[in-house]
Amino acid sequence: MHPKRELLVAGRKIGVEFGENLGMLSDTALFMSYGETVVLLNTNASEKPRDGIDFFPLSVDYEERMYSVGKIPGGFIKREGRPTEKAILHGRAIDRPLRPLFPKGYRNDVQVIATVMSVETDNLPEILAINAASTALLLSSVPYTTPLAAVQVGLIDGEFVLNPTSAEREQSKMFLTVCATEEKVMMIEAGAQEIDEETMIRGINYGFDACQPIINFQKELWAEFGKEKKVPVLYTLNEEVETAVRAFATEPMKAAMHIADKEERAKGIDAVKASVSAEFSEKFPEKKYDISETLYNIQKEVVRDMLIFEKKRVDGRRFDEIRPLAADVSILPRTHGSGLFTRGNTQVLAVATLGAIGDEQILDGVGQEESKRFIHHYNFPSYSVGETRPMRGPGRREIGHGALAEKALEPLIPDEETFPYTIRLVSEVLSSNGSTSQASVCASTLALQDAGVPIKRPCAGIAMGLFTTDDLALEEVITDIQGVEDFFGDMDFKVAGTTEGITAIQVDTKLHGLSEYCIRTAIEKAKTARLEILKVMEGAIKESRPEVSKYAPKIFIIRIDPEKIRDVIGSGGKTINKIIAETGVKIDIEDDGKVFVGAQDIEKAKEAIRIIEGITKDVVPGELYLGKVTKITTFGCFVEILPNKEGLVHVSKLDLKRVEKVEDIVAVGDEILVKVTEIDNQGRINLSRRDALHDLEKKEKEAKEKEASESK
Repeated sequence: MHPKRELLVAGRKIGVEFGENLGMLSDTALFMSYGETVVLLNTNASEKPRDGIDFFPLSVDYEERMYSVGKIPGGFIKREGRPTEKAILHGRAIDRPLRPLFPKGYRNDVQVIATVMSVETDNLPEILAINAASTALLLSSVPYTTPLAAVQVGLIDGEFVLNPTSAEREQSKMFLTVCATEEKVMMIEAGAQEIDEETMIRGINYGFDACQPIINFQKELWAEFGKEKKVPVLYTLNEEVETAVRAFATEPMKAAMHIADKEERAKGIDAVKASVSAEFSEKFPEKKYDISETLYNIQKEVVRDMLIFEKKRVDGRRFDEIRPLAADVSILPRTHGSGLFTRGNTQVLAVATLGAIGDEQILDGVGQEESKRFIHHYNFPSYSVGETRPMRGPGRREIGHGALAEKALEPLIPDEETFPYTIRLVSEVLSSNGSTSQASVCASTLALQDAGVPIKRPCAGIAMGLFTTDDLALEEVITDIQGVEDFFGDMDFKVAGTTEGITAIQVDTKLHGLSEYCIRTAIEKAKTARLEILKVMEGAIKESRPEVSKYAPKIFIIRIDPEKIRDVIGSGGKTINKIIAETGVKIDIEDDGKVFVGAQDIEKAKEAIRIIEGITKDVVPGELYLGKVTKITTFGCFVEILPNKEGLVHVSKLDLKRVEKVEDIVAVGDEILVKVTEIDNQGRINLSRRDALHDLEKKEKEAKEKEASESK
């Protein structure tokens, strides 16, 4: 291999190792390291374009290997299976900034595989993988020629921190990923604790500047070691077909696209497509793709020209106008909480479910997080867009949208001490016409409030769009993009937050980057829109309900001495299982002695708590206890004074008078008051009913004397 090349970033070295004897059959194979985190990156491309497709077939896989953190996978098979949700999200994060940088019309299959081989918790492999992917593509023969870099920006005590370490991430109020080229920002991912807009903008600029040394590093490697780039075969439309279809369909398509109502507009567009098919399908039987692509280009040009030059949106709205809003709660009678949010033809129903701490999701991956108690899932069925297709499990898009809404809401979720529940949200997209992920943020907020989750503040989200001229001389940022604007636009800029600040951002672009003006305008306009949405949501429910639903479990927290945990669990779980069987509760115990008791019936929960406290409570000499007689012998009786704790009352201490026979005073099952007189060296408890009776007589005498004294 070539000698290792290194670059110092945030006090740690990025290293690259590659050569002809590494991954010899891949177009490019390289190791990229950051500290002791190592990613293997392989890239390959097909020799010829794929026929019959209208998209660039780029596939990006982010492969986690459990050996990278010294773990053996869980489960029966003991090997890595399907990608974790985090791996899918990291793969998407590599794909999104890379895709626009390939030549337009490129139809060759390109595969990028990032394999995580070693992980040091201070250095995130997902950030490293983006840099490795760009470096590998630059060095390959694939026609990719724009270096891309990625960094993470934290915020601690008002100061930006580049690529924060594990300890710094614990303190950071912001987790901002910035991907940039030499000229512009390509992608933004952010999770934050209500960060103000100006600080977020400064953080993005800070990240852009921090990307530049990494870009220069890649350029140096490319200049020295890069392979000769293959000349791409780019797909172009048949000139004769394009000219004929444009002449026939441009004006009718303009008329159809100027119809404000979505359904009527769709009918008009379908009519144009039908007339084009009737006119040209026999004339150009082998060019159906060219015909449909030309129609697509006409639609795109009409929408873009309307916005950029006519200053008019397809549905007639102002550039900063939100579609009609509606919000409602308690839609479903038996769920723990539900919220319905509607924005134009986009509608999402979110449902909240509260569970015991033991219901938290267990994570089996290479990250530090082993479980989570706040979960958001997102479903996008075919009926939401009026289509018919088989129902499948969640795809990459659904997982990504669910994670974005989860990221937006997570900073507002109360901690375990305040609200000892596992919280699951499910967003069901009922109708989709633009930015369902941000509608999910709004609907989920309503569901959380309806479920009685004491969130910090309500959260709302909005998606901004961008339309530019080919030379990028004109830029128009619009608020609340609908489907057609998302489809034909240059940017999807999603911002979620509260009245106090931003909690999440996700930005994708189809261009070679976004200007600082565009980023600032989108963030500032998103705030105005967000505040407007929050007012509508407040009309549905002003704040979280004071109590959880009657159908939700009631959960209580008690604390016990960690040394007593084994007493509560018992041998082989015998004791805890008995408590659960007798009371019907759910019990979760943490290593620090925190015990969570959950039940539908509060009295059952209290009974379980009484038993647990009894098991863990220490018997104190000199104290009185009401106990139950469990066994009678000739020399006395045994009395259980606390669960699993019993002592002996000798026959001589059973009563104030002499006792000839134990059965004359007590029977098995009787409850009697006893006093602990001694705990011997072997832990045996000696009890006295006689002393307890003496104490009672004394207290009664003192009470009478006090009453007599006060009456005088």
